[in-house]
Amino acid sequence: MAYRPKKSSAGFTIAELLISLTIMALLLAAVAAAFNASVVNYRDNEDIFKTINKARQALTRITNQLRTADAVDPNAPSNQCSLITASSEDITYRYDNSDNKLYLDFNSNSYVLCDNVTAMTFTKDTATEDSVTYVKSVQVSMTVTSGELEKTVSAAAVVRRNLD
Repeated sequence: MAYRPKKSSAGFTIAELLISLTIMALLLAAVAAAFNASVVNYRDNEDIFKTINKARQALTRITNQLRTADAVDPNAPSNQCSLITASSEDITYRYDNSDNKLYLDFNSNSYVLCDNVTAMTFTKDTATEDSVTYVKSVQVSMTVTSGELEKTVSAAAVVRRNLD
């Protein structure tokens, strides 16, 4: 009888290594896809946050000036609000739907307050006294978009000079 050395069963076969590499590659691909989706979602959320924050800042500016205004034009169209500030400056907030921007018109200059605006209305609550029509309050609604996300922010202001 001839002596045969024992085969060692320690280690992996080529087939086992290929199967484990395939499983590892699938797991890494799944992790990479999840990470990519997370990054895309983070960027989308950051973009809509910045867009909404700009809209809120514009609304805060508008409502602060409306509250202290000496007069608000009751005949201005619903996409704009013209007023005379407490310091006697004539300004107009104007939404232009051709370029989706909110403008501040002041001293013959136009400044962009907010972009990515898809809709905006100024709803004026008026009253008439001694044949003079004046604005008591203004409700402002602004819809902004970022990518496929769309949000509406609103604010209201009472013209304090007319609180009699």
